Amino acid sequence: MQRKAGVVLPLFSVRTRRDWGIGQVTDLPACGAWLKRAGQRLLQILPPHELSRGETSPYGALTAFGLDPIYADVEAVPEVDALLVAQTLGDEGRAALDRVRSSARVDYGTVRDLKMRVLHAAFERFHEREWTRDTPRARRLTEFVLAERAWLDDLAAYETLRESHGGWGWTTWPEDERDRSPQTLAKLRSSRSDRLLETAYVQWTVIGQWETARSRMRELGVELMGDLPFVVCAESADVWSHASQFQLHMDLGAPPDAYSAEGQDWGLPAYDWLAMEADDLAWVRARARHAARLYDRFRLDHVVGFFRQWVKRKEPSARGRFDPEGTDAQASRGRRVLGAILEEVNARNGIEPPRVIAEDLGVIPPFVREVLRELGMPGYRVLPWENDDGVFRDPASFPASSVASWSTHDTAPIVSWWGDLSDRDRQALGARAGVRPDMDERARTLALLRGLYAARSDLALTLAQELLGLPDRINTPGTVGEANWTWRLPRPIEDLEADESVGARLDAVRALVDASGR
Repeated sequence: MQRKAGVVLPLFSVRTRRDWGIGQVTDLPACGAWLKRAGQRLLQILPPHELSRGETSPYGALTAFGLDPIYADVEAVPEVDALLVAQTLGDEGRAALDRVRSSARVDYGTVRDLKMRVLHAAFERFHEREWTRDTPRARRLTEFVLAERAWLDDLAAYETLRESHGGWGWTTWPEDERDRSPQTLAKLRSSRSDRLLETAYVQWTVIGQWETARSRMRELGVELMGDLPFVVCAESADVWSHASQFQLHMDLGAPPDAYSAEGQDWGLPAYDWLAMEADDLAWVRARARHAARLYDRFRLDHVVGFFRQWVKRKEPSARGRFDPEGTDAQASRGRRVLGAILEEVNARNGIEPPRVIAEDLGVIPPFVREVLRELGMPGYRVLPWENDDGVFRDPASFPASSVASWSTHDTAPIVSWWGDLSDRDRQALGARAGVRPDMDERARTLALLRGLYAARSDLALTLAQELLGLPDRINTPGTVGEANWTWRLPRPIEDLEADESVGARLDAVRALVDASGR
């Protein structure tokens, strides 16, 4: 990878004057152009896959493949015009739209309701004007359905059945539906064909917008980096359709550490790697190919989990264990699964490697990092965590094949994290970055960015908050609340572009990036 600087900015946080209370796929090029002013040539987003109603965490999706319609630009859909929007929303809906558009936080429930109402009306118009007449546009949807049926058929059936059961999960459904009886699925395809087609239409719409946005970002010279969660929720189309490849009697978690004597129970399903080997890791390979289609590069979340899973039976008294046990078996498992992912990704042309970046934060056994080096998969270097017995490592000595950052989406930005560090840590990190005691906050944060960009790591990532000098968090792990996963840019991008003080800040950052050779 060439040396470059990038920004972490969730798609839900992107804000423009015409959005509907959340970032839209069609906003990505404008976001990339705005960030490019600051010398940033990569935009990393968080997972954009479809969430269930009530869920806000991008790591709790009900599909590993389908994009969330909440990110669709409904006003850009060919079947949608101003009259359709007005008739569908009415005065009450229009007032709600004005409210969420001006909100500092994402109101997922309201935004989802508004967008799905318009997309449903758009589908009905499409069905009447295009589908029933077998027009060229209708035939393009048919081509999409055939090309994506490996995951789209399951998602459409899952959403239709879940909807028919009032949103209850698949483990509560009647046995024939829960166990995917061929006769039941055939009957569903016959009796609910329009509802199944609507899911396909919505996915065709949002994925089409995604591909157009990706093309425009390439023209701008700004890469799009994604984030691939380690596993999907038990309540998902993928686990329902591939139940035999997961250990549904087990919960996935994290082993005991200084913060949790009993370890953590995440309530997520564990992979059954032996079952997955029966079809040569087909589902894992399909996810990798899909990620390679969506992104130029992507972060592989919780990479240590591909080596060893911490699992425990669902009984309250059960004790956890590693699966598999033993370092040789764990190294072999990681090498096998990550190797399969790289086989699929590296088969895609156009972006120089590495296309997969390992999230290797936390307690990582030495053999994991050895395998990552062997596979040429870069890991992370978060500066406040890079220390040996209290002595911080010099970023100039980081491996070139790595990602340097002051923070992650699960920490505070360094703007506010700085105040939480000990005096000793601030002094040590500040001295290396050229921070002086007499600096005001603006000068200090720019000095910290200068230190980051000077790192030997090929990729230096900042949170969008750090780029702007803001203290806000995206998420606080271990907490549940409205502050998590709802942060939006303080103003629309168009307004930030017109703000001279923001422009001066971005220009200053651009100078730091240029001076670092990124």
